[in-house]
Amino acid sequence: MSTETTTQPAPHEQTTELTVQQELQILQAKSDATFALTTVGQEIKRFEVLQRMGKMYSTATVVPDTYKGNISNCAIALDMALRMKANPLMVMQNLYMVHGNPGWSSKFLISTINTCGIFTPLRYECNDKQGDEYGWRCYAYEKSDKDKAERLEGPWVTWTMVKNEGWLNRSGSKWKTMPEVMFHYRAAAFWQRMYAPEISMGFNTVEELRDIEDVPFVELKTAPKPPTIPTPDTFDEDEPQVVDVETGEVLDDSSAEPDGTLGL
Repeated sequence: MSTETTTQPAPHEQTTELTVQQELQILQAKSDATFALTTVGQEIKRFEVLQRMGKMYSTATVVPDTYKGNISNCAIALDMALRMKANPLMVMQNLYMVHGNPGWSSKFLISTINTCGIFTPLRYECNDKQGDEYGWRCYAYEKSDKDKAERLEGPWVTWTMVKNEGWLNRSGSKWKTMPEVMFHYRAAAFWQRMYAPEISMGFNTVEELRDIEDVPFVELKTAPKPPTIPTPDTFDEDEPQVVDVETGEVLDDSSAEPDGTLGL
């Protein structure tokens, strides 16, 4: 009867193998910890956290339809909320898509300015003029300006501007039904763009996006021919020149008399 024998590794060999594996695990852990401290590592970790948070918000029933079941939209809204130091749900409820472009509601933008802690709350001023010159503007002060020495004033929004920009005659324009509200909203948007553009992160308001008219792109078939500028090479070298003998100035033919003498 034959018996099979198996060779078992020696105890010291097992110990050596375990030691190598432990050292590799320690080196990997150190490498991961070092990478996590880098800018790229922190950004990846932040992205993973936003995805997990976005998944939770996408299943909520209180978020707008744009974010329901859409983890990507939720993650973007969360990122914007973190940068603005605002509540994520409040950002989702006030960020709209108009003509494929994101835009803030004006009331959210105004509330963000009033609570940012840098400026005093926005105030509105009417010019009390009549007709097309009637308009409103916003003003505020920096909170550090205790004496209110410098008033931060926005541009005037008048009926002339409204009509020239084509906001009044657009389909469904609110300028016809609630002009005072639109004057306040547009004046606040202009003020924010001048003194605190970082608050809106470069986005327009919903009301501005609705007033923007899309112009179709028209491709020019032929480019206009540029005007021909004469160069020294285009002059006729054989053409005689009329020179004033006293000043040395080169005169054209109209400055000379028919008999060839200079006209004085």
